[in-house]
Amino acid sequence: MKHYRFFVGSAFAAIAYTSLSSAQARGTLPVEACLGATAQQIENLVEDWNKAVQTGDPELVVALYAEQSALLPTFSARPKLTHDEKIDYFSQFLLLQPVGRIDSSWVKIDCNSALNTGLYTFTLKDGRAIKARYTFTYEYDNDRWKITSHHSSVVPQ
Repeated sequence: MKHYRFFVGSAFAAIAYTSLSSAQARGTLPVEACLGATAQQIENLVEDWNKAVQTGDPELVVALYAEQSALLPTFSARPKLTHDEKIDYFSQFLLLQPVGRIDSSWVKIDCNSALNTGLYTFTLKDGRAIKARYTFTYEYDNDRWKITSHHSSVVPQ
């Protein structure tokens, strides 16, 4: 009896796989295409974020984040999950006129998602240099990379 169940189960799996493959080939099921990105392209996304920060416009910065994204910012103990919370945070942060520089970076790329983590230094308008660690996660959607989560914290002394 065990052999019969195995055979029926295996046959069902083969039919389901064949049906799925045929449906994908006919275009009746969506097939996720993986975008091929390089580590440099993912590192450039942090530079794009830094350029948006330097404009002083919180709307330009927040536009880089996915609608459902999390920001765990450097200078706030509270997560920023909504568009308005992110605008409020960046409205205050950008008053410091921060200019970021990547000190080290590590990138991992998956199918339409990527992670960039490392260390950066912000120089503020008063001349202070703030060393922080960061993690950005990204998702490729609608022909654009969007930030899905962003964590930044001051490097402990």
